[in-house]
Amino acid sequence: MTAFAALHREGDPLLLPCAWDHASALALAGRGFAAVGTTSLGVAAAHGLPDGASATRGETLRLARVLGAEAFPLSVDAEDGFSDDPDAVGEFARELAAAGAVGINLEDGGGLADRHAAKIAAVRSAAPGLFVNARTDTYWSGDRDAAETTRRLEAYREAGADGLFVPGLTDPARIASLAARFDVPLNILYTPAGPTLAHLADLGVRRVSLGSLLYRRALGAALDAATGIRAGRAPDGPTPTYDEVRDPAG
Repeated sequence: MTAFAALHREGDPLLLPCAWDHASALALAGRGFAAVGTTSLGVAAAHGLPDGASATRGETLRLARVLGAEAFPLSVDAEDGFSDDPDAVGEFARELAAAGAVGINLEDGGGLADRHAAKIAAVRSAAPGLFVNARTDTYWSGDRDAAETTRRLEAYREAGADGLFVPGLTDPARIASLAARFDVPLNILYTPAGPTLAHLADLGVRRVSLGSLLYRRALGAALDAATGIRAGRAPDGPTPTYDEVRDPAG
């Protein structure tokens, strides 16, 4: 078991905050988070590109090369692998591993399960040390078909996935059922209206991702500060100093 895999503990799940650039990643690592992920929405939006459209392969790899040199474990959100060709996805995973990433998140986007399983198998072959978190979008898309979700997760596990991710799933009973069914960690996306981190731990979840939440909250805070200043109000909440941003290591 790799050190990153060992962070996925029953009763004490890995809380994975997701960064969108070097500054956000180092700031999160500086707060003591055991690992840092990336958010495909944040990376795409920061570059003026659409998310989920295979448009940010280059930007994602460049960020991984910057962050992979840091001391914290890095897991990269790679959308669907940026290709329909499993071999191309495997090659991208190999490049991520060479950059220093320890994990990859691959989403099926609601597409063909067999094709996604083939991508997982290709990644497993091309970058055997990379922790493959296989995501199904059955709940994220609003389909919420429990049987189809289970079928997909079983196929992805059989293809070699190290973890299984079901964003959009918030029902405690269903979460507990899936966590107990599989021998690899279940990953759930945290939502403010869903179960708390402690509740998810009790349900057997071993990884909780923050996805694009921090990026969207950062944008919200910036907008709130700007409009507040325009209205004559001083911004509230914490503001890192110039030196803290410039040199997060102190």
